[in-house]
Amino acid sequence: MPASSRISEAIEELLGELPARVRGSRARVGEQTVGLLRGLVEELDLVTREEFDELELRVAQVEHRLRMLEQQLDAPRP
Repeated sequence: MPASSRISEAIEELLGELPARVRGSRARVGEQTVGLLRGLVEELDLVTREEFDELELRVAQVEHRLRMLEQQLDAPRP
């Protein structure tokens, strides 16, 4: 088999494997990026979206309870 044919076959094989290799690399890069971002969030002492949403819900609950207490105080007494 001539050298040019072997080179051509090797290139075709590599091109066939390329999409799978790129997907794997993309997944690793994505995981590394997420890890770096999580580390940065912790280092900067930022809150996550989940933590923010939970706190927002707790504040809404406290506001609701406060309104209920205020309504009880404003209600006429028998």
